[in-house]
Amino acid sequence: MAMSALVSLLLLLCCLAPAQEVRSSETRESDSAARPALLPPEADAAAIVKAPPAPQPTVSHAFWDRKNVLLFSGVAALRALDYASTRNFEARGRQEILLPQNVVDNSAAFASIEAAGTATSVGISYWLHRSGHHRMERWLSLVHLGATAFGDARNYALKSKHRQ
Repeated sequence: MAMSALVSLLLLLCCLAPAQEVRSSETRESDSAARPALLPPEADAAAIVKAPPAPQPTVSHAFWDRKNVLLFSGVAALRALDYASTRNFEARGRQEILLPQNVVDNSAAFASIEAAGTATSVGISYWLHRSGHHRMERWLSLVHLGATAFGDARNYALKSKHRQ
């Protein structure tokens, strides 16, 4: 529940934060110098037409670059550790509070939920990458890593509640 709220919040923030082009002062000066001065009315119409501006090179990276592969691998590893840590604290008599107990007790369903969490993280990162939000693409994986690592540590830190 908390993870879905976090993902929803990130999606909302992504929609509100459009990609911005950073323009330097040199670019602004060259743009103002390239603008034609006011021409007299008898000037030829062809002189007014100017060539389209050259496309600016964008600072981008391949989606499956080394950093993303490491981030996604970390997310997958921590989701697997979350599966193991949840199984561990349940064996010690604790109850899962974020998911229904019948889902957690079904090994295949619970493993599928963990895999779906990883796939969702990669999918949202890809969407952010395609829309030009490269920093948010990386931050999504970092936040997912942090939240999952915190949950794993918490699961292992819980005291045992053995049934009498």
